[in-house]
Amino acid sequence: QVQLVESGGGLVTAGDSLRLVCAASGGTFSSYAMAWFRQAPGKERESVAFISRNGGRTYYAESVKGRFTISRDNGKNTVYLQMNNLKPEDTAVYYCAADRVSTEYYYNRDAGAYDYWGQGTQVTVSS
Repeated sequence: QVQLVESGGGLVTAGDSLRLVCAASGGTFSSYAMAWFRQAPGKERESVAFISRNGGRTYYAESVKGRFTISRDNGKNTVYLQMNNLKPEDTAVYYCAADRVSTEYYYNRDAGAYDYWGQGTQVTVSS
């Protein structure tokens, strides 16, 4: 059983940066592919970024590509989402999620594959 706790959200102005942190406990962190998802009010959850177990592969949604960077530190059981040049449309609750996978370079882009989720952290970007 993995517990995930996100932090780092807040209220910022367009063009600002934030770094979200997701701390994991209760499992072997390096066994999990990790992902960030987000959900804005009245909208469906959408994927933001994925990272493989060893950090060697990443994937970004088109809407954040070039602005967001996902990374992980397996020694600290932590995954990060560096968000630069934030836009009002990035406003959402951001969730990290974990998917136990057997292959180091694999991640699943289907949210349904992720068994463990954090409680979310609010990011609000004003114009």
